Amino acid sequence: MNRTEAAYSERLIALQATGQIQWHRFEGLKLRLADNTFYTPDFAVMAADGVMECHEVKGFWQDDARAKIKIAAAQYPFRFLAVRVKPKKDGGGWAVEEF
Repeated sequence: MNRTEAAYSERLIALQATGQIQWHRFEGLKLRLADNTFYTPDFAVMAADGVMECHEVKGFWQDDARAKIKIAAAQYPFRFLAVRVKPKKDGGGWAVEEF
């Protein structure tokens, strides 16, 4: 885990402790997109309502990563979220984009 992923893991631990999510695991899923093409989300998360989510934590996006998450979102019945750190000057916390 890099520093951003570790910080997000701490957030998920806090959310689990308060019952806002049921479960999470770092790189807990590997999704096949095509022959010899896979996508491993940073975090597999089970929301409080039982919906499975895939959280991708990024400092910045590269085109191939954005393409893979869009393809995975079209193929799998999970909720896909891209998460990035918001700058302190913008209030800090996490910015979330859903696919």
